[in-house]
Parts: sequence; C-alpha cells; structure tokens
Amino acid sequence: MNKCPNCGEGRLLRGYLAVPAQCEVCHAPLGRYPAADGPAFFAMTIMLLLLIPLIGFTWVLFRPSPVMLLVITGVITTVLTLILLRFVKGAFIGYLWAKNEQDRGA
Repeated sequence: MNKCPNCGEGRLLRGYLAVPAQCEVCHAPLGRYPAADGPAFFAMTIMLLLLIPLIGFTWVLFRPSPVMLLVITGVITTVLTLILLRFVKGAFIGYLWAKNEQDRGA
C-alpha cells in the first residue's frame, strides 16, 4: 500500500514507480532492493490470465465486431495492468526486503 516495509510509515514509491534511495522516516535503504523487471513480469502474467475470460465474456455478452473486441479488451487490459503494476512492485520490494536481497554492488 505504498508504505515502507521497515517502518510502515514512509512512502515506498515516489511518483508512479520510482523508488527513493531511502525512506524519509526511518532512513532504510529502499533504493538497494533491485526490483528490475520482476514486477512487470508478474503484472503481465496476472493480466494475461485474466485476459482469456475477459475476451470470452465480452464476446458472449456484447457480440462486438473483432476490431471492437480488440479495442475493448486492449483498453481494459492496459488500464488494469498499469494499476496492478504499482501494487505488484510494492509487494515485490516488500518481499526483497523481507528476504534481505539487497544489491551488494560490484
């Protein structure tokens, strides 16, 4: 929920997906947890699993043309993926924090 995993008070994400170097409350090194492409992979996987029933329900309920079906499912999938990505990134960084998987440097 965009809270620091260490203290539970500071913000975990600054802006949309940027992770600050440290928590403004407890000064935990949040920037050392390498989220990289993991959150994007999990967010896309979740949405692709939801895409199959979404296409089926849209086709059965509304009977749109194939182009309209593509537009409807494309917009819904894009919006839900962007919303889900922020929550998945927070959970991913929380998991890395719990397992102490910091970037140790080269």
